[in-house]
Amino acid sequence: MSDDQVASSPRGSKTARGLTAQGGGAQGKAAGSQTLARGLLALEAIAGQPQGLTVNEVAQRLDVHRTIAYRILVTLAEFRLVVRSSDGRYRAGSGTVTLARGYAAGVREAALPVLRRTADELGATVALISAEGDEAVAVAVVEPQTVDYHIAYRVGSRHPIGVGAAGLALAALRLPSPGEPAAVAEVRERGYARTFGQIEPGAFGVAVPLHTADPALHLCVNLITAREDVVDAAVPVMRAVAEEIAALG
Repeated sequence: MSDDQVASSPRGSKTARGLTAQGGGAQGKAAGSQTLARGLLALEAIAGQPQGLTVNEVAQRLDVHRTIAYRILVTLAEFRLVVRSSDGRYRAGSGTVTLARGYAAGVREAALPVLRRTADELGATVALISAEGDEAVAVAVVEPQTVDYHIAYRVGSRHPIGVGAAGLALAALRLPSPGEPAAVAEVRERGYARTFGQIEPGAFGVAVPLHTADPALHLCVNLITAREDVVDAAVPVMRAVAEEIAALG
C-alpha cells in the first residue's frame, strides 16, 4: 500500500477529523474563556453601581453589541447574579450574596470573640450585620452574660436597608446617590448611626459601618438596648470595635 493510499484510507480520514475536532475544541475553549471574562466584567460593573446599569450601558462597558450584552445579562440573571428591575436597569442579585458568604464567614468567625467581649462590657446585645441585596441581615448575634435583662434577636433576622441603625450604617457604605435620605449622608459623615424605635418599639440602636479591605463587602456592627445611658456610652466603644473587626478581616 502506498503512502497516498494510507492518506486516503478511512483511517486517515478519521485522524484528520480528529485533528479538526481538536482544533475546534481549542477555539471553543478560547471563546468560552472570552464569554466568561465578559460575564465577570459585566457582573463587576453592575455590582459597583447601586443604581444599576442598562443593557446599552453594559454593552458600552464591554465594547460589544447590545445583543451580546443582553445574552450575558440573561445568563447572569438565570443564576440570580443580577436582577432586572422595573426601570429596566440590572442590579446585583441575591446570588452574589452566596458568593460573598465565603469571605463574610471568615470575618464572622474572627469577629465573634470581639462581639462577645463587647456585649458583656456594654451589657447589651451586639451583632454583625451584612447587606444582602436591599436587606440588612444578622450574620452573628451575641447576647450579654453580665445582665439579667436585655433585648435579643436571632441570626438571620432581617429588615430593609435604610431603616434602623444597622440599615442606615449599611446604606452609608454605598456610593452617594441623588435623592438619598439625609440620615444616610449624616451617618456617612459622622461615622455611625443612632436610632430609636425604628425596628423594635422602645429600643435604641447604634451601628458603625465596617471599612474592610473589600469595598464590595458591606458589614456593620450593631448594638440594641432599651437603655439610653447604655447607648450614650456605647458610641465610642462601638467605633473602636468596628475598626478592630475591620482590621481582622
